Amino acid sequence: MNLSRPRKGGALALVAACALLVSACSGGGAPKNTDTGGSGGGGGNSGYTFAMITHETPGDTFWDRIKAGANQAAKDTGSTLKYSADPDATKQAVLIQNAIDSHVDGIATTLVTPDALIPSVKKAVAAGIPVDSFNSGSDFWKQAGALTHFSSDEFLAGQQAGEKAKAAGATKILCTIQQAGSVALEDRCKGVKDSFPNTENIQVNGADDSAVTSSIQAKLSQDKDVDWVITLGAAQALDTIKAIKATNSKAKVGTFDLNIDAAQAVKAGDLQFCIDQQPYLQGYLAISQLYLFKKNGNIMGGGGPVLTGPSFVDKTNIDKILPFVENNTR
Repeated sequence: MNLSRPRKGGALALVAACALLVSACSGGGAPKNTDTGGSGGGGGNSGYTFAMITHETPGDTFWDRIKAGANQAAKDTGSTLKYSADPDATKQAVLIQNAIDSHVDGIATTLVTPDALIPSVKKAVAAGIPVDSFNSGSDFWKQAGALTHFSSDEFLAGQQAGEKAKAAGATKILCTIQQAGSVALEDRCKGVKDSFPNTENIQVNGADDSAVTSSIQAKLSQDKDVDWVITLGAAQALDTIKAIKATNSKAKVGTFDLNIDAAQAVKAGDLQFCIDQQPYLQGYLAISQLYLFKKNGNIMGGGGPVLTGPSFVDKTNIDKILPFVENNTR
């Protein structure tokens, strides 16, 4: 599900250049699901083993794209990738400690709940293990001691989402948050509200699609003033479309993140836009950075985060983007 406040500069230009080539507060596996792969490949055999640790929620296909990028980077650099995840912050911190105890050569992690995770990251750095962060925690990676951070500018993306809804005639926006405590998701809704003050947040259970649909359906039935819903994940957008149809609401939907079903919903006109943060690129860069640091001492970003978004997918560019979406899971 998802995370930098720099607003301008070369990184945003890079996003614009990449947006049509690589398609996006997330592969569905179980918590603590550990995969290994990527050894050998185009980069030979570097001998490095890197751990990637995320807050993936089981069933959230957003993370398939993160893992696909990471696996490809491991293959390209001849490294071994160990992937594990848990949406519970305390358990994610344990996974980081496990990676430290395994003496991996580098760790890439999300910082979705910084207070719970930063102490573990600092332990890794103190043990001589380089760490980079990605997807979530763009305001906290320096505090954690990470080399750099790969993510979209979530606040800026939220601002742009609010502006798009305003331009489309919105009068009241409902902004859904599917994971409590996620700094990235909170930044997204803060950005929406910054550009469109008449925005109300609603907490939904992102691990249960039917519960999301029920919550949105109840809200739309109770509050007829809501004419736009901005969701923070592609799965929640599809749940919201179901709720809108069930209530005969005229509300429109825009979403953060992108998957094949959401892309097809844009094509069909059921979804107004997706905000792509390019998760494949986040996964690829996070592992590539660890390899380059171990091999050459290279650090991307020049002291700042490396932005992979936001880029918008809508009816004006969906035909160009659609062929790439499925490729980003392989």
